Parts: sequence; structure tokens; C-alpha cells
Amino acid sequence: MAASRAVPLRFAVCAALLFCGTASPLAPAMEFSPVTARPITTFKSGSEQREFGKLEFLGGIDFRSSDPRVGGISSVRFRADARSFVAISDNGDWITGSIVRNAEGRLTGLSEVRVAPMIDARGYRKISKSEMDAEGLALRQGEAIVSYEGRHRIDIYPDPGFQISRPSKSMDFVIPREELRGNGGLETVAVSPVDGPLVGAVVTIAERSIDTDGNLFAAVLEGPLKGIFKVARHDPFDVTDGVFLPNGDLLLLERSFSFTSGVGMRLRRIKGDSIRPGALVDGEVLLQADMGYAIDNMEGLDIIEGPDGSTRIILVSDDNTSFLQRNLMLEFRLTE
Repeated sequence: MAASRAVPLRFAVCAALLFCGTASPLAPAMEFSPVTARPITTFKSGSEQREFGKLEFLGGIDFRSSDPRVGGISSVRFRADARSFVAISDNGDWITGSIVRNAEGRLTGLSEVRVAPMIDARGYRKISKSEMDAEGLALRQGEAIVSYEGRHRIDIYPDPGFQISRPSKSMDFVIPREELRGNGGLETVAVSPVDGPLVGAVVTIAERSIDTDGNLFAAVLEGPLKGIFKVARHDPFDVTDGVFLPNGDLLLLERSFSFTSGVGMRLRRIKGDSIRPGALVDGEVLLQADMGYAIDNMEGLDIIEGPDGSTRIILVSDDNTSFLQRNLMLEFRLTE
């Protein structure tokens, strides 16, 4: 979901698109989109600090493109080569490309960036925002799994081939549909490690759909532990993405927003063996940042393996296709 300050603009765009129509035929192949980037060398403004608790800041980029579709990123997943990525936007586009590093291994840019419209189950690219508001993405063998809010669902696309294909099927997201908020639904989908407590099951977590106690709805969607659990919500933060660490723990990216303090973000780690039907889970905060740091509307998260075997955490922001916000990609090393 986009940050609150961009809602009027996005509603205006949606209204204009709806006026033009609601569907178009099967989408063409992905189109190349040039991207420029500016390196980010410090995370905390005015400071050379690199260690932040159990995380080391490695660098980042502020990137942009003349193609307005390169933005609005709501989730990102990297391939096994730790270089190529697949991302989705909440405007209903696939974005693929590769990261570029300098001789020191620092992020310097993006290459081979291509964009294609996502296709719905009927074989059409829906122009309606409520139909194709893609929020969560997970990749596993042969599948690209996407969660949508607006019309809540989790669709599975073939991988490779998602750029030109309709979803092959949908997943049962277990959570009662009436419990999902229209603009705070299934924000996260993540695939657990096969050798972990959840034996490779897909997990979903809502952004702002809460129970009577104020806890977020979440669910294990497959396997022997299939069922609903809850994630403790700490106001003013909402979950925007999640990924499993190699040891089976779940890393959550969360965002806050207010007109007085702007945007904030934090990373929280949930113990993997605490996730089970009926459980209420919580965990330690690894990182918390406000506007005094190099952040924006942080929505996407993934992990890759560094050349030294360490776990790298990569975060991306959603610029809401607004000139007032930035597309950021930040990289940290988990130092423990």
C-alpha cells in the first residue's frame, strides 16, 4: 500500500484510467526502460556510522527513469545469482533487471531493466487499480506468487513466463475475506525454507487488517501447520514485506507515516519455530529509522548471499510515482 500522503494523487490517476476503460488485450513482451542512479554512501544523515545493531550498512542507490512505470515498487525478489531481480509495482507491472556493483562490491546502479503489465486470470491487463494492486511477491521453483489487495487474492504465475501469462491458479489465503481491509490487505507473501519449521510453506501477512485485540491477521497457507496466526502490531508501524532467513526466522519490513514526522521504517525478526496456527508472534527489532536516515516509503525486502557467505538484506522504496518521493535500494549485512 502507498504512503498516506500520496492517496489523493493515486485516486486521481485511478479515476482517469477508469474513465478510459477497464481492460486491454494480452500484454506485449517486456519493454526496456533506461535507469539512472546516484550512490548512497551513508545511512544516517551527517554521520559516517556503518554499524546499526546487528546490521552493517553497505551502501545503496537512489534511482530513477524517464519511464514512469519504473517505480511504485511494492515487493522485490532476487534470483539465486544474487544479481537478477523480479519486482512488482502496486500499479500492476512486472519489473525485472539486475543490480550493478563497483570494484569494491558496492551498489552503483541497475541494468537491463524491463517492464511489462501484469495479466489477470481472464487474460487481460486490468486498468482498474482495485483489480491489479499487487503488493506481495514470492518466488519458488516454477512459480511467481503474487498477493493483491483491493480484490483480495493470491495468484500463482508460471516462472519463467510470468511476463506474458495469466495466473495458472489462485491460492486459498485461509484468512476470512471479511477480515481484510480494502487498503490494508495481504501485503506480504513469503516462502519458508524447505528444511525449516514450516517445511517450505507459503506464509501471508496483512498490512493493517487486525483482530479485536489489534493484532495483524496472518496465515500459513500449506502443509501440516496450515492455519491462521497473528502478528503483534506496534502502532504506528504496518507490515509492508517479509522474507525468511536461511535459519527459518521471518524478517519483517514495517513502515510508519504521519504528517508531522514523515515516514519511518523498521526491521523485526520473528522466530520461525513460533509460527503455528493460533499463535501470536512478535520479535526483536533489528533496525528502526526515521527521516534522519536515508529512507523513504520502504515497501520491499529480500535477502541474498554475499560473496563472503554472509546474509545481505536489500530494501527498496515505493515512490508512489510522485516527484516528491524517491526510489531507493539499500543494502545491509547481517553481522551476527
